[in-house]
Amino acid sequence: MLSQDEINALLAGMDTSGGGDAAPADAPADSGLGAMDADASMASGPVGGGIIDESLLNDTEKDAIGEVANISMGSSATTLYSLVNQKVNITTPQVELANWENVISNYERPCVFIQIKYTVGLDGTNILILKEHDVMVITDLMMGGDGTNTDGEIGELQLSAISEAMNQMMGAAATSLSTMINQKVDISPPQATLLDMINDDPSDIADFLTGTFVKISFKMQVGDLVDSTLMQLYPIDFAKTLKDTVIAGDASASASEPEPAPAPAPQPMPAPAPAPQPMPMPTMDPMMGAQPMPQMGMPQMGMPQMAMPQMQMPPQMMNMNIQPAQFQTFNGGTTIMAGGENIGIIKDVPLEVTVELGRTAKPISDILDFAPGTIIELDKVAGEPVDVLVNGKFVAKGEVVVIEESFGVRVTEIVQ
Repeated sequence: MLSQDEINALLAGMDTSGGGDAAPADAPADSGLGAMDADASMASGPVGGGIIDESLLNDTEKDAIGEVANISMGSSATTLYSLVNQKVNITTPQVELANWENVISNYERPCVFIQIKYTVGLDGTNILILKEHDVMVITDLMMGGDGTNTDGEIGELQLSAISEAMNQMMGAAATSLSTMINQKVDISPPQATLLDMINDDPSDIADFLTGTFVKISFKMQVGDLVDSTLMQLYPIDFAKTLKDTVIAGDASASASEPEPAPAPAPQPMPAPAPAPQPMPMPTMDPMMGAQPMPQMGMPQMGMPQMAMPQMQMPPQMMNMNIQPAQFQTFNGGTTIMAGGENIGIIKDVPLEVTVELGRTAKPISDILDFAPGTIIELDKVAGEPVDVLVNGKFVAKGEVVVIEESFGVRVTEIVQ
């Protein structure tokens, strides 16, 4: 049944100028209601929340917004995995237009609203909606539980924990956005609230919830504990601004890439140089000056005639006296012996001495479970000598002693 406010709203939208579409004055009341019901059935959205104007966002814009949300939530899923130590899978988003009545009718109640505002790089607000059960599972995992302690109602502790989780998740998403738009993006601390949505006024949550807005739905899986839907709500103008900013960032990044340098034009090949003519070469004797070689006009016996490359010798080198090199003989007096007679020059060099009590190997799953009070079993038996390492090299073994109030090591064996 239509309420009186809805009837008044429909009457206000009817043509009262006397046209043919107006109902006659003597028409029965039920015929007017029938016309109103027909008009109401033609609305593309719930009557209580107003008509959803699908022309506010075309398919191309929806695809672009979905791609931005997909990249952002991919980073958020990785962050959530590190918080709950469970496999997290967030599927490809579905983007559509919605209003408050649409959200109420298609989502489980009560639920947790988490409002995040962008403070740097972008100017807008978005809201994440999580089911109450999902919040209880995630916060229980964050507090070291196994995710099954979901009895009771959500309190301040759970709201504070989920706010911190969303702060880190949306911080990772802001970093991804920053990479896409080539500028810094920052967010305000999230505000989490438990709402039943039936008796809540959407204007008290955010002004954009009173009209048509963008709803992005994700399927979220956390291990075997959560298989649910996560919703993200954007104002339409902010969603369009976000899409335009990302596209502009991609365009500027493409424009900033240096274009490849054009290939240099081919240079004309130089003319070939004339073939070199043979010339006499001087003979070099270690004990005598340079002597001219005999004329090479005729080939020598048994040797083929070869053209020698032309060499320009400075005139002062023609009579230069060339002697073999003489080197001083090394003797034992200047040799540093292997025994280390001169080791004193490095005695002041400091070396790091480490005493290793023992070692062990653990899988990552065990290391992530470390907590105050965890006992780690080492690979050495109690009373076994400890290892002494110098700059990471194993050099000795020893036993642990106590010197006044400090530990010490008495060396029992030097490792050769």
